[in-house]
Amino acid sequence: MRKPVQIAMIAVVVALVGVTAVLYTKYSKTSTLLADAKVAEETARSHYAEAFNAIAEIQDSLSAITFRDGNVRLVQGGLQAEQKLTAPSQREAMESIALLSASIQRTKDKIGELETNLRKSGVRVKGLQKMVTNLKKSVAEKQEQVAVLSEQVNSLQTQVTGLETTVQQDLVTIEEKRRELATIYVSVGTKKELENNGLIVAKGGVLGLGKTVQLTGRYEQGPFTAMDTDQESVVRAPSAKADKVRVLSPQPTTSYELRTTGDVVELHILDPKEFRKVKHLVIMTA
Repeated sequence: MRKPVQIAMIAVVVALVGVTAVLYTKYSKTSTLLADAKVAEETARSHYAEAFNAIAEIQDSLSAITFRDGNVRLVQGGLQAEQKLTAPSQREAMESIALLSASIQRTKDKIGELETNLRKSGVRVKGLQKMVTNLKKSVAEKQEQVAVLSEQVNSLQTQVTGLETTVQQDLVTIEEKRRELATIYVSVGTKKELENNGLIVAKGGVLGLGKTVQLTGRYEQGPFTAMDTDQESVVRAPSAKADKVRVLSPQPTTSYELRTTGDVVELHILDPKEFRKVKHLVIMTA
């Protein structure tokens, strides 16, 4: 009897040892899995924190990209606003737009880097994905605003160029008109010279005596010199006999005076506006 009991006890001990070994193996595996789970959890938390921090940084970058007066402000404001878009201001506007574009590109790069890190880490949190989508949407809106600003600058510059051309043309026209109004045509010569040029004719008198000198009015035949009365006010008439100098053309006598300096008689224009109402000045020196 004793031997079968011993055999039974041995069998029980062997069974207990086996069960213990199995339980120990399962415990070891469970401990390992638990440790791995804790590491995975810590890694996930770290990746989540990194992703969240990256999103916060990107949002700050987007918030810094503004279109207020501090950066670029281009609003249609009519002719006055367009005229103020000088070359320096246009350059400043384009530089500001370039800075905005660079900031937006850096933000896009950060979003791309964030997405890459999320894929590598395997973090798939619906909230994070939604935040990334919103970031992309914000960046797209900023890009559209920059495109609008660029178009405004180009459009305004085109209008300014047109205005500058128009103003330049107007200035030329105004100057031409001013010169036209201010210009008279002067011919100074002796009686014989003026007769030969067809500007005067002697009429009346008896036997060649007592004739009066009259203008023919055929000014296109005479040698005239243009004079801008806004720029010049003195006409010089060389003559050996100053008392023989005569103004034959009908300029108002109150608009000028004759002054003698040595052997030169000078006509000084006193009232240019009145004087130039008669466009041709004819002076006979002898």
